[in-house]
Amino acid sequence: MSDSPSSSAADRFGVTLLFSLIAHAVLALGITFSVAKPAPSLPSLDVILVQSASGQAPDKADFLAQASNTGGGDSEKARRPTDPLSSPVPKPIPGIAPRPTENGAPRPTAPTQRELLTTRRADRSVETARETPDTPDMQAPSEREIVERKLEMARLAQEIQRETEQYAKRPKRKYISANTKEYAYASYMAAWVARIERIGNLNYPDEARRQELHGQLVLTVGLNKDGTVKSIDIIQPSGHKILDDAAIRIVNLATPFNPLPTKGDVVDELYITRTWQFLEGNILRNR
Repeated sequence: MSDSPSSSAADRFGVTLLFSLIAHAVLALGITFSVAKPAPSLPSLDVILVQSASGQAPDKADFLAQASNTGGGDSEKARRPTDPLSSPVPKPIPGIAPRPTENGAPRPTAPTQRELLTTRRADRSVETARETPDTPDMQAPSEREIVERKLEMARLAQEIQRETEQYAKRPKRKYISANTKEYAYASYMAAWVARIERIGNLNYPDEARRQELHGQLVLTVGLNKDGTVKSIDIIQPSGHKILDDAAIRIVNLATPFNPLPTKGDVVDELYITRTWQFLEGNILRNR
């Protein structure tokens, strides 16, 4: 049986009237809808406590601390300063261990008294003795030994503090080779190689020319920030001492080099590893 047209019209009219009343109520009462925002969080500040200070403020600091400290080492990324041992509390006197040590010898235990096991109205009694463990004869350290141990701990604390300060003041090093991709150091190395080859070909070793010696070696040259030579290490010799000595002599003749780049990653020491080739025709190539 289908609904009559009058009932369908009445239902639609009722629904329309209901939505109209809701809409007018929203407008009249000023009801609005909004998205709930999360409560704002309090800002946080991360401060690192360092136990040593270099005395020189860095141009660009990576972390906040209570003292200025110029980081050292050979790490390319900024790392949080860490210490090998953590200090529980500030030491009132430098070099003295903050916590005194206690005697390590256990206290001897006195033997237990014999116990008599009896019962009421017993005709006989049995005496038993509780077995006590054997305690080693350990003597407590004397006052002199305690003082010596505290002095030794103080010396160790001073040594750890000194090593920590020296580590914080280590120069920042960088190692590059022929495969480097950094523009600043790639251009610097290109100028360095050009100078080495020019000085080397002008001062080719006479002994190697007379004996017609040829070969190649791998050499690492360490440079200071001002371009002076810090170290020369032969990583892979050529097999001919004349060629190895000639490479070292050419580096000394070419010094000093240009100062290290001051843009980008500024370092205190730069190490360049290259292959030196003494070719036929008395030609030096640095690759």
